[in-house]
Amino acid sequence: MSVTEKNFGKNQKGQDVTLYSIENKNGMTVQVMDFGAILVNLLVPDKNGKKDDVVLGYDKIEDYYVNGSYFGATVGPNANRIADAKFAIDGTTYNLAVNDGPNNLHSDIELGYHKQMFDAAVSDNSVTFSFKDKDGNMGFPGNKNVSVKYTLTDENELKIEYNVTSDKNTLINMTNHSYFNLAGHASGSILNHKLTICASSYTPVVQGAIPTGEIAKVAGTPFDFTTPEYVGTRIEEDNEQLKLVHGYDHNWVLDNYDGTVRKVAEVTEETSGRKMEVFTDQPGIQFYAGNCIEPHTGKQGASYTPRTGLALETQVFPNSVNQDNFPDCIYGPGKDYKTTTIYKFTW
Repeated sequence: MSVTEKNFGKNQKGQDVTLYSIENKNGMTVQVMDFGAILVNLLVPDKNGKKDDVVLGYDKIEDYYVNGSYFGATVGPNANRIADAKFAIDGTTYNLAVNDGPNNLHSDIELGYHKQMFDAAVSDNSVTFSFKDKDGNMGFPGNKNVSVKYTLTDENELKIEYNVTSDKNTLINMTNHSYFNLAGHASGSILNHKLTICASSYTPVVQGAIPTGEIAKVAGTPFDFTTPEYVGTRIEEDNEQLKLVHGYDHNWVLDNYDGTVRKVAEVTEETSGRKMEVFTDQPGIQFYAGNCIEPHTGKQGASYTPRTGLALETQVFPNSVNQDNFPDCIYGPGKDYKTTTIYKFTW
């Protein structure tokens, strides 16, 4: 296996952007770029050997200048929502961008990691992107050394490893925000994808998608994916939680959390025969059915509309930093942030 490189244009500052391609022996190809450490393309064969790109995205770097849906993005230093756009560590309150109603979403729309230039280091089957994030940037404390490593294995695993060190206690909760459509990115609705989430509980939300703090059982609700179920079967049910966010956009509390990597979810698409398994060492997963994708044109002239891609974002729970009963997300001297997520494909 080897990594090839090609120019992908320039960022807003005129810096060259490079697209890195990794292909395994089975014909699976991953393409990632140093602008935002973004996953741009993910080509996977189907049951007949036909390759399709199974992630939503763009053909041109200029479209990633905006990227309002965070297609393929490395989100950091904090993914998901923080109530009232503020948090406290060691008695000091930190204020963030108010960019989602009264709250903060994905750290910062323009300054977040998905809009930063990373340095790249290449090995046989991986690319490691690194970035120095200064103390106070976006309101977060600590000088941070950030790295995101993408690896493609011959077992058809896309492995994403995050590492962050900080010289101050700080909030770190990163994720990848790819939207998957296992029939191919241009195939339309994902409502016929069959989903399993290894979670007997989830975190209900209030208006603005901030968790209430309750950890609620999924049994008997539209949130029960403990056995395989089509995404579209219950998404339009008369359910207050679904209405609040126009469908599924919630955090599931993953079963058997012990800090080790284990299987937490599975998605299958019957027409293509593709299956994606998700493995992580994180306690939560945000399943977002793409309810609010703005209609627009994506890769290869594809029409992207609501629910044409689904995201499975591994992370700690939204607003964990402000909820004492939610998992810890503070890292700093003597406590580095290290986490791994794997998307494994079969066909």
